[in-house]
Amino acid sequence: MIKNLLLVFLGGGLGSSLRYLLSKYLNDGGVIPQGTLVVNVLGSFLLGLALGWFIKHDMLNHQLYFLVAIGFCGGFTTFSTFSFENFNMIKSGDYISFSIYFLGSIILGIIAIFLGIIISRLF
Repeated sequence: MIKNLLLVFLGGGLGSSLRYLLSKYLNDGGVIPQGTLVVNVLGSFLLGLALGWFIKHDMLNHQLYFLVAIGFCGGFTTFSTFSFENFNMIKSGDYISFSIYFLGSIILGIIAIFLGIIISRLF
């Protein structure tokens, strides 16, 4: 249990750090927060790859699963920032940007998970 917790901690720290760097680089103050969109879609894709691979190889209790799927992907993606950004768009009355960002994030995230799982089955 402690070992798995440490693996989640390490993976989460790495994922959060990379998310911070990408978001700072990609969020340019445009209409839609591109950095958050990219990390959430990319994180969904990586999670799909990881989960597909771990399921295929019956490794859902393996240490790598805790490090990569739970830790890294969990730390890399951010639902709270996504929610806050949507809240700000609604609050400012920017319903078009909100709709594009909200629906685009959800749809692209789900597609990314599917693609990741499909691709992981090839290996």
